[in-house]
Amino acid sequence: MRTWCKDHPILFMAYYLVFYLIFFNLLEKSILVPDLVLHCALDDMIPFCKYAIIPYYLWFAWIPCTLFYLLWFNDRREFWRLCLPLFAGMTLSLLFCAIVPNGVDLRPARIAGNDLFARLVRGLWRADTSTNVFPSIHVFNSVTLALAYHRCARLRDRKWLWVKICADVLCAAIILSTLLLKQHSVIDAAAGVVLAVVLDAAADAVARRTAPDLAYRRRPVFQH
Repeated sequence: MRTWCKDHPILFMAYYLVFYLIFFNLLEKSILVPDLVLHCALDDMIPFCKYAIIPYYLWFAWIPCTLFYLLWFNDRREFWRLCLPLFAGMTLSLLFCAIVPNGVDLRPARIAGNDLFARLVRGLWRADTSTNVFPSIHVFNSVTLALAYHRCARLRDRKWLWVKICADVLCAAIILSTLLLKQHSVIDAAAGVVLAVVLDAAADAVARRTAPDLAYRRRPVFQH
């Protein structure tokens, strides 16, 4: 199985995508009333902003673009180094939602206007319910991808610093978008960050045993 995955990385991603979509859709259809509703005082201080739909939707393109970039232009082991925490975290998040049905109740009653942004948010809310939010997969994936850019051997030279900064900015924008669109609570967004850091550390431990040259400490962003 391991050999097949190494020889067929694109099929591996395709099969995982099918698995994820089936699992996620089953959760969306079966969990209509969550057992755990997440809410904290900080959620009430964050305004709704329909323009946050832009970075929120960029997440859907950022994941495959990063995976294919690592697959085609870098040491293939870096691709698998990202797949390990990325797919493990997404699966763990779905499993937790299946065991502990959860959700939020933060969305405003209506969205004013009929402009493009308002229509996009309404479309998002129709397709994605306010259940199965903890931990936030949007946040988890964004942090995991940003860490991959800082670890990428091809981007170690200072001339590629702007790429890593852009990845950090996009990561922060996506995290904020989940809160500004009232898709997630601060609680499940924070859980997504924690899960990303923990699984990245676990993947580093695996890399130290299987590919020592890939398991190095990430240098500070502004260090030569």
